[in-house]
Amino acid sequence: MPAPRMYPQELRERAMRLVQEARREDPELSLNAAVVRIGRRVGVTSDRLRGWCKQAAIDAGERPGTTTSDAQRIKALEAEVRELKRANEILLAASSFFARELDPRLPW
Repeated sequence: MPAPRMYPQELRERAMRLVQEARREDPELSLNAAVVRIGRRVGVTSDRLRGWCKQAAIDAGERPGTTTSDAQRIKALEAEVRELKRANEILLAASSFFARELDPRLPW
């Protein structure tokens, strides 16, 4: 499987700006049509460009959805939860190990 193409930030911004300008010039132009037209010109696949435009609209509050910053925060919190669950499992295993090791006849 080939590695995903990485597009420079400048190209992403330019392509999204061109899509917005094309839609402003022709109000009847759909997002899909604008994305296909501009994508061919700048060398970006239409699906990729459509995703960028949709995410930009979400980040700007023009469209409902999870913003980029919220998605990053959710990802970090999920990683923290995984780490805490792992730590709890280790502590539970250690406490049960030491509980078996203790002799019930000892006063403590």
